[in-house]
Amino acid sequence: MTDQVWPWPAGAATGIGSLPGTDIAEAQRIVLGELPALPHLPELPGRGPGADLIGRTGGLLVELPVELYAARWRIAPRPGRDVRRARDLMERDLDQLAEQAEEYVGPVKIQVGGPLTLAASLELPIGGRMLRDPGAVRDLTNSLAEGLRGHVAAVARRLPRATVLLQLDEPSMPTVLAGRVPTESGLGAYRAVDPSVAASLLRTVVEAAGVPTVVHCCAPDVPLELIRSTGAVGVALDLGFVTDLDPLGEAIDAGLGLLAGAVPTGPSAAGRAPTSAQVADRVRQLWDRLGFPRRQLAEQVVVTPACGLANATGQYARAVLAACRDAGRRLAED
Repeated sequence: MTDQVWPWPAGAATGIGSLPGTDIAEAQRIVLGELPALPHLPELPGRGPGADLIGRTGGLLVELPVELYAARWRIAPRPGRDVRRARDLMERDLDQLAEQAEEYVGPVKIQVGGPLTLAASLELPIGGRMLRDPGAVRDLTNSLAEGLRGHVAAVARRLPRATVLLQLDEPSMPTVLAGRVPTESGLGAYRAVDPSVAASLLRTVVEAAGVPTVVHCCAPDVPLELIRSTGAVGVALDLGFVTDLDPLGEAIDAGLGLLAGAVPTGPSAAGRAPTSAQVADRVRQLWDRLGFPRRQLAEQVVVTPACGLANATGQYARAVLAACRDAGRRLAED
């Protein structure tokens, strides 16, 4: 396993995706400045509909337009202003990335919603979540897969010297697998998706993207073995939810990379972000408890915030990214 080549440099740190504010140029400058080894395309949900996870990913779907209805995203009969806004925001973000990182050499991470979370969030035109209709979920997955091919290619064209790392955001995965996604009435829940079906859906998207992919789930009960079976190279999770070390140890031993969410998304009672030394210690302690050699840590692990930082202050978000960066460097020096 020590001979495995990872799609990030040793001692890397990155963000999960979202940041506070509405200025994409400033957000991109912060990311490139604070996370030089593995920058990501910032997401700014504060800009409103179309900049949120579901609307932003919905804009990538092929022949499956989405629209806002009663503050919820649903499948639309034809493309309208909502999907055009989502696509315009994404184009603006990619143009800004190209302008600021034209000469960048190395990996760059992009994030989109995964098929399970989309199916649990998007509504059918007749009402109800797409999750209620297995055929609609397959169509959604194929549409996302095709859209991702184009999205990855668009990033690669803009950054010809970079390599693309894809992150599939799946916050709803555990509730989908457990059959806990509520119906519209709130009196029931949709039937659980079989793990083999969920793995097949994710695998379809991972294979279509054609680039190294990590699956992000900042929730309890992350299905690590399922994620590993999809062909993903890594998993991004919140260390605060890791209570059973055995599944994580088995996944890492089997060759899964870890994006370790080691920094809270909100400040402590003192109002400060943790220091890089504290962040590095938290990651080291977990690694030591798992029983793996230290020499492997900086290569297989990327330091990240626990989740997105959209609700943080700008000052705290920047401090968190800097702490992650410096913690990664500390781990590389061990």
